[in-house]
Amino acid sequence: MAGFSRPSSSSLLLAFLLLGTIFSSSEAKEILVGGKSDSWTIPSSQSQSLNKWAESTRFRIGDTLVWKYDGEKDWVVQVSKEDYLSCNSSSPIEEYKDGQTKVKLNKAGPYYFISGAKGHCEKGQKLIVVVLSPRHRYAISPAPSPAEFDGPAVAPTSGAEALRGGGLVVGLGGFLLLWGLF
Repeated sequence: MAGFSRPSSSSLLLAFLLLGTIFSSSEAKEILVGGKSDSWTIPSSQSQSLNKWAESTRFRIGDTLVWKYDGEKDWVVQVSKEDYLSCNSSSPIEEYKDGQTKVKLNKAGPYYFISGAKGHCEKGQKLIVVVLSPRHRYAISPAPSPAEFDGPAVAPTSGAEALRGGGLVVGLGGFLLLWGLF
């Protein structure tokens, strides 16, 4: 066949490594809140807020959030957006008091958490986690900011939109495109 060349072994290796990275990064993970034990505390400053940590972390359906804290002094309360904004824990979606809380993220969209200890939420001990929709799990771009979130979790719907922010959309189509380059 004229114009057709066989891919080299290094090209094939690169393609398989890329494909492996794509699929391994889509597996559900346990994510330690704040990135360390005992981070469920009143932040010492706004820059120490757990929302700053959440803005730089990518959450997917099936992931599990893990809190490690002193269950004798504090607890985690999952609440609505309105109760999050007003630090109201009187009508929780769920309460967790075990000190080793695990919450599975079963749907796309925002999850709101506040401290159940009196006065802690008002001092900044709260967290918004935004879970990406499944159709956008391969987009590599900055995660939506929980602080700016005001609606359902929506990521860019076209590759061009994702590329505008300097990201790269990689999926099966991207794999086939890369394969065609070799």
